[in-house]
Amino acid sequence: MKAFKVEMQDISIEFPGVKALKGANFITKGGVVHALIGANGAGKSTLMKILSGAYSHWTGNIIIDGNHVNIRSAKEAKDLGIQIVYQEVDVALIPYLTVAENILVDEMVNGMDGRQFINWKSINKKAQEVLGYLNVDIPIKKKAAELTLAEKQMVLIARAIAQKCSLLILDEPTAPLSKSETDELFRVVEELKEKGVGIIFISHRLPEIFTICDNITIMRDGKFITKMRIKDTDEKEVVEHMLGRSLDESYPKYEVEIGEIALQVKNLKDNKMLKGINLDVRKGEIVGIAGLVGAGKTELCKALFGAEPITSGEIILNGKNLSLKDPNHAVEEGIALVPEERRKEGILVEESVMTNLTLGSLESFSKNSFIQFKKEYDRSWEIIKDLGIKTPNESQKVTYLSGGNQQKVAVGKWLIADADVYIFDEPTKGVDVGAKTDIFHLIGNLVSKGKSVIYATCETQEILGISDKIYVMYDGQIVKELITKDTLEDEILFHSAGGNL
Repeated sequence: MKAFKVEMQDISIEFPGVKALKGANFITKGGVVHALIGANGAGKSTLMKILSGAYSHWTGNIIIDGNHVNIRSAKEAKDLGIQIVYQEVDVALIPYLTVAENILVDEMVNGMDGRQFINWKSINKKAQEVLGYLNVDIPIKKKAAELTLAEKQMVLIARAIAQKCSLLILDEPTAPLSKSETDELFRVVEELKEKGVGIIFISHRLPEIFTICDNITIMRDGKFITKMRIKDTDEKEVVEHMLGRSLDESYPKYEVEIGEIALQVKNLKDNKMLKGINLDVRKGEIVGIAGLVGAGKTELCKALFGAEPITSGEIILNGKNLSLKDPNHAVEEGIALVPEERRKEGILVEESVMTNLTLGSLESFSKNSFIQFKKEYDRSWEIIKDLGIKTPNESQKVTYLSGGNQQKVAVGKWLIADADVYIFDEPTKGVDVGAKTDIFHLIGNLVSKGKSVIYATCETQEILGISDKIYVMYDGQIVKELITKDTLEDEILFHSAGGNL
């Protein structure tokens, strides 16, 4: 393959109220895995969206193999051999199409060459070959809407690889993947690298970056900060460049007096995944729900929030036996959920920050059926300031905020609602180290006020860092209860993988 070199020079772009990039620079080439990192809002995803043709109103220069190019559409980027796999898998896939159709959608739309009929046998064969190359076992005739998050991510990667690409951009590709699926992705990345394909790897998971990447470029506040070789740096130096300061405390743990039992779950079952869940959460306690992808953590969180029907069992809150009909009922009873798929389920991306923050508590801002806008405005700004949400104003659309700030909005609405039990499902997915610390402080403040927290995640270090007690899930069951201070990561992973079963 011919050498492929990409240079982005003095790239700037503005959105309403936000200057996202301020003369940013980036350079990479084929046969290199190049990490692009920065705190949420640093501009890394925006820079890559420009390179992949998602945004057209940028200024600056893009040079490929010494030639100036003017990328203003996704088709122009693809014609130049540039492919991107986005983090928001549900936005990128067409839910009612099959796996094969999603993988070969570009060929189906653009590769007809005057033909009026699609060769379905050929489409299915090509899709199966790509999945086989990835060593991924997903039925090619299955609808995309029926896939898990991990399967959706792998279909998107397969779509990119199915087309001739010289540069593959992966935006948080491992966020929904299990350890084994991540290992398979890294295998494919290494093979593509050996064939001369350039890989741009956007991730907040520093251990992964140091495992798979050759070079690293760090951005902050819409600008280029530094470029280094991975072998010449370490995680501490990288974090300091990202934040512009040292990060002294990764997992702030608040010392809180744990009170009486607030939430009890007895023999909870659904008709899909959960197989007799038993747990309890006390006032002021952070309970971790650990487990690998597919263990049932999300299903449990949704069942406790009334978002998934249960077939048997009990949910008891402050001594009251609940029969949750839907999420609205759960909110009325004092239960809040910050979901894993924040853009799909946690926020309204096309609405303002203020609308998102107050939507779950409109009654408290209403009088005689009219909204008290001054009261709504004042309370919104209290939350914006308390959580450090970076937004030019309360009217800014949430879609223009960074991933970490979107997550803060998803949490902030429940602070206004003032729940008793807060359920967090993978709250730090796609969030940088600085924003993670902000979220941990937020959770610490909640339990300091006597609230109860359920924290479900695949990130065992996070659970060990902030929780008081851990329930380990495997195949829809709780297989082990652990006291956090008395356990280690190895023990959690052992039970997560079904050890002793």
